[in-house]
Amino acid sequence: MSVTLSTIDDSTLAEVDKQLSIIDETKSEFVIGMGGGRPIDVAKLSSFRAGLRFISVPTIASHDGIASSRASLKGVNERHSIAARPPIAVVADTEILDKSPYRFTAAGCGDILAKKTAIKDWLLAYRLKYEPISPTAISLSEMTVQSITENANIIRSKAEGYSRLVVNALLSSSLAMCVAGSSRPGSGSEHMFSHALDEIAEKPALHGEQTALGSIIMSYLHEGEKGSQKQIETMKIIGLPVTAKELGLKDKEVIKALEIAHKIRQRFTILGSDGLTHEAAINAALKTGVIS
Repeated sequence: MSVTLSTIDDSTLAEVDKQLSIIDETKSEFVIGMGGGRPIDVAKLSSFRAGLRFISVPTIASHDGIASSRASLKGVNERHSIAARPPIAVVADTEILDKSPYRFTAAGCGDILAKKTAIKDWLLAYRLKYEPISPTAISLSEMTVQSITENANIIRSKAEGYSRLVVNALLSSSLAMCVAGSSRPGSGSEHMFSHALDEIAEKPALHGEQTALGSIIMSYLHEGEKGSQKQIETMKIIGLPVTAKELGLKDKEVIKALEIAHKIRQRFTILGSDGLTHEAAINAALKTGVIS
């Protein structure tokens, strides 16, 4: 059996087309995505469009895309989440993951903690818009949040095998989305905020860092200061940034992202149909300490 190696330059549709050409030329029988989010997302969509099986081999645990049924790719003007197919197997070597830069693993934790507000948004959409929900998917997603929250100190200590806790949570989150048939149990207003930052920020941070930061503000919108403080406490234990400054973001970028987040996709969340006013965005960011 021969193996064809191809390096992914970026997570774009053009890159997918390039990989599809290679798959066709080599008559490949299956596709392996190895590395971080970009190569795995490209491999996932390439294999799906080629009608081939896909194996995911993450070398960092930075977000739940390692086993989800969706691929996050850069389009012409924005980042798109495109339906694909989950991998038939995930090979995650915890010895490799334990040695990877901790910032990526912390970002993976942030992506999981952000599910807290994604679930609240979904339930809100059910109550206000009677959008169908999946109790099983919600339970799975809640379980991942609980796992990271309860093991935050172990994760921060970087004890041997600590990455297994994070990978298990990421896999369960991916499974929740597969059960739901959409990204609803894992993506809400906090993810829309992150995607908005990707569009406007001069130097966007990691996906999990941005969604976690967004979840602080969205927790405030859902529950007030009590809700946001709970999120901040867990994030601090793990070592996640809890302010725009710590993430290298400008205050004005955070405010702008909050104002336009509701336009990112057609999904009902705590942001509503009209989004936050400029004054409300400033107030929420100030009240949570995200900006000062």
